[in-house]
Amino acid sequence: MNTTAPSPAADGTEATLAGSAEFLTFALGEEEYGVDILKVQEIRGYDSVTRLPDAPDYIKGVINLRGTIVPVVDMRLKFRLEKAEYTAVTVMIVLNVGERVVGMVVDSVSDVVRLSAEQMRAVPEIGATIDRQFLTGIGTLDERMLILLDIERLMTSPEMGLVAEAAARAAA
Repeated sequence: MNTTAPSPAADGTEATLAGSAEFLTFALGEEEYGVDILKVQEIRGYDSVTRLPDAPDYIKGVINLRGTIVPVVDMRLKFRLEKAEYTAVTVMIVLNVGERVVGMVVDSVSDVVRLSAEQMRAVPEIGATIDRQFLTGIGTLDERMLILLDIERLMTSPEMGLVAEAAARAAA
């Protein structure tokens, strides 16, 4: 039995992925997304944030998480989806990316799923509101389709300004 299969890399080229991977699934509107479970530090209810002046609209602000100042990104606004009302099921996923802790606000968290290499497909060439470089592929699980995010690449991208900015301050 072959346990390796082509898997889409973040740059759209084919890479080899051995075995399977686990993803935390969450919802934004009608779509379901997945992020590598190894990037997830914790899941929390949405708390109020301290707004930062001149921050992009998708950067909600910062929270103090046990002594660590954590920037919080509203993924609906980042992906240019309709604005959501924050409710009792709105959650914040706290991630470890690029040696930085970052929070992302999503509508709800579903579950953790394991996808085999055969269940992960390349991202189709279509127009989308999400830049393809931030997607690792599409996951299929029974009747569900998951948009698999390269959360490390997204959160450390220059346009987000979350990690590079911190690295520049640390180097100074």
